[in-house]
Amino acid sequence: MAEAQNIPAGSTTTGSIAVAAESTVATRMSAPPSFDVADFPVPHGREEEWRFTPLERLRGLHDGTAVATGGAVKFVVEAPEGVTVETVGRDDARLGRAGTPVDRVAAQAYSSFEQASVITVAKEAVLPEPIRMAVHGEGGVAYAHQVVELGAFAEAVIVIDHTGDAIVAGNVEYVLGDGAKLTVVSVQDWDDTAVHAAQHNALIGRDATFKSIVVTFGGDLVRLHPRVSYAGTGGEAELFGLYFTDKGQHQEHRLLVDHNTPHCKSNAVYKGALQGQDAHAVWIGDVLIQAKAEGTDTYEMNRNLVLTDGARVDSVPNLEIETGEIVGAGHASATGRFDDEQLFYLMSRGIPAEEARRLVVRGFFAELVQQIGLPDVEARLLDKIEAELKASV
Repeated sequence: MAEAQNIPAGSTTTGSIAVAAESTVATRMSAPPSFDVADFPVPHGREEEWRFTPLERLRGLHDGTAVATGGAVKFVVEAPEGVTVETVGRDDARLGRAGTPVDRVAAQAYSSFEQASVITVAKEAVLPEPIRMAVHGEGGVAYAHQVVELGAFAEAVIVIDHTGDAIVAGNVEYVLGDGAKLTVVSVQDWDDTAVHAAQHNALIGRDATFKSIVVTFGGDLVRLHPRVSYAGTGGEAELFGLYFTDKGQHQEHRLLVDHNTPHCKSNAVYKGALQGQDAHAVWIGDVLIQAKAEGTDTYEMNRNLVLTDGARVDSVPNLEIETGEIVGAGHASATGRFDDEQLFYLMSRGIPAEEARRLVVRGFFAELVQQIGLPDVEARLLDKIEAELKASV
């Protein structure tokens, strides 16, 4: 297992590969998953899964002192025909099927929410337009739970926009029936004082395809935990991420792909740019190939571009393989400073320095933005990237 590192600008690391039935990835060294918050000790920052997180900036989400306040977050869903949107109670049987909380914050969120949103796409429905969910913080503390379920052979795209100011912890579930196709675009564009911690669980059915694009810009602290598992053979998962970490921000993305079923695929690509004093990005990529998951094909990659002094990146790819009967498995991580040679090349052809810098960063993120497939969302995110760059000039 790769040892976590504080990677200085300009360095490159590639995690090690463990091939042993008794080896563990980081997330499996913590307490067993549970829906009960009492099963998790209060973290102190020395634990493997918490050592990069500034706990005091979680504002009580980790120790039970953050008490939910009414009206802290407003949810608005716009959905085309063929989609059912419901608000349900805690006893609804559809909750909790995609995965179990793996840390105290996720368990606290599951123990504390009062109502959940359930979005259902009927069997074989192919949506002509995306589902759009707006999550707007209006101050205070909120615990949330959402479920998105696709019936067999259904196809849908959902865009989730997070804005405003709040302290929010939640769990999001994606349940894909056999042959279904779901694309999720989750944008974190919070105000500078917001705190957002969430666990995203995807359960992928036989021959189903799940694509996740996580985009993180705003917030004082954002800590997201995407997790994928498979309910049948032939499932495919693509996990893309884009983050722009500014002065003083802490943005943390902790992935786990659990290959628990034979003949499934996964591909993870996350890219980040950092600028400003004490900008801190953390990327943890855990992939587990269980002994029974023969025929697995997986790869994960993280790239970081440091634009200014004073920024810090911790990037840790972990790959655990319990069977030799796989198609392929690999991972990589690299962090580097802004490429002065690229900048010089563009400036030597008459492009002003600021414009050249913009073009380099835009090109760095272009392949991920293009994965979204929605022109209005792509244009909005590219504009946001350029606004972030201008703010540092």
